[in-house]
Amino acid sequence: MKDSVFKILSNEKIAKNTYECILEGDISDVKAPGQFVNIKLDGFYLRRPISVCDAEDGKLTIIYKVVGEGTEAMAKAAVGDEWLTLTGLGNGYDTSPSGDYPLLIGGGAGVPPMYMLCKKLIFEGKHPTVILGFNTKDEVFYKEKFTNLGAKVIVATADGSVGVKGFVTNVMPSCEYTYFYTCGPEPMLKAVYEVSVTSGQLSFEERMGCGFGACMGCSCKTKYGNKRICRDGPVLTKEEIIW
Repeated sequence: MKDSVFKILSNEKIAKNTYECILEGDISDVKAPGQFVNIKLDGFYLRRPISVCDAEDGKLTIIYKVVGEGTEAMAKAAVGDEWLTLTGLGNGYDTSPSGDYPLLIGGGAGVPPMYMLCKKLIFEGKHPTVILGFNTKDEVFYKEKFTNLGAKVIVATADGSVGVKGFVTNVMPSCEYTYFYTCGPEPMLKAVYEVSVTSGQLSFEERMGCGFGACMGCSCKTKYGNKRICRDGPVLTKEEIIW
C-alpha cells in the first residue's frame, strides 16, 4: 500500500454518466487485476474507492460512474489537477486456476477491472470470453477495447437496445468455460453464482471507511469467518461465499 500524488492526464466522458480518467504516478504497488485505489478529494472527509482498470508505463486508468457529490467532483477535475491516491489496495484476482477458457463477466461499474484481468489472461496464453452487461446502449463502454485485446466479447442490455436482450446470466448458458471471474452489483453476483457451472472468483462492492482494513466497516461473513472486503477482498472465491 502506498500513498502518492497522481496527476490527471485525461478525464473524459465515455458513456452515460461514466468517465475514464488516466492518471500519472507511482503504480509500483498495483500488483494484480481487481485491486482498487482510494482517492482523496478536496472538501470530502472520506476517500473514494475506485477499481483499477489498467496500470502500465506509469499510467493508471480508472473508470467511474457519477452517482453522488464525490464522483461529481471527480468529473469536474481538469487535466493537470492532482489527487492524493492510495494504491495497492485489495487482493485482486488470481489467474492461476483459470484454465484455458476463462469467462469474464462485468456488469456496469464492474466492467473496468475485467479489462486488466483480460490483458493478463491473454498474456498468459489463455482464451477469455467476456460478457459485458448494461441497462441500455447509452451505458455501453469498452466493447472495442476488449475486442482489440483479442477476446471474444458479448454485450447484454436489459432493454435489448444493443447486443443480447436480458442480463449477463441469459448469456452464460451458451458459453463453454473452465472458470469464471466477475464484478458488478451484488444482485448480479448472486445470479452469476447460481447460474455458474464451474468454480470462480467474485469481486464485491461495499461502503468503505478507510480502505485498508483498519475500521472494520466493510466486514462480511464467509464460510471461513469474517473477512474485510477492502483488505481480505474485494475478491472472494465461489466456495467461501455465504449469501
